[in-house]
Amino acid sequence: MREDAGVTDEDAPGVSTPLVDEAMKKAAVAWVSVAGGPALALWCAPLEGALLVVSGPGEQAAPGLADATEAQVTLRGDHGGRIVTWPARVTRLQPGTEAWDVTAPLVAAKRLNAPGPTADLVARWAADGCAVNRLAPAGTPLFGAELPADALAEPPRATPAVRATRKPFRLHRVRRR
Repeated sequence: MREDAGVTDEDAPGVSTPLVDEAMKKAAVAWVSVAGGPALALWCAPLEGALLVVSGPGEQAAPGLADATEAQVTLRGDHGGRIVTWPARVTRLQPGTEAWDVTAPLVAAKRLNAPGPTADLVARWAADGCAVNRLAPAGTPLFGAELPADALAEPPRATPAVRATRKPFRLHRVRRR
């Protein structure tokens, strides 16, 4: 059974290393994979030894993360390359709990391009059912030579937004010499 009230580091200590801690402090985007699915680039906010990710209506899409208990997190360095991948314990913070009241305003304050004041944003998250998830280290991280050597790139997903490429329009006839 999953607890959604919010977990502090004292309640459930995680497994962390200095590399993971430092990478989390500098993270603005994390690649998160849930249940072996594709890794999605998600905006995150580092706070108290964990990453916080907001998803739901009016926010970023993170399929499966709101109901997940674990995920894989990959962080990249300043050079753009993958530096560490670690298993994470996912805990959803619920509106009205002490964890929500303390954490949600801190995350909202770090959200760029937020419409309106921080208090209004937190109230909207609670009213719209947005998920504020805490991703805490929960296992042995992979780094250095342990990381996969390939790019892990996937082919683009099918989308109805694809348009056929047309020949360029010309106003006049081009003469060849």
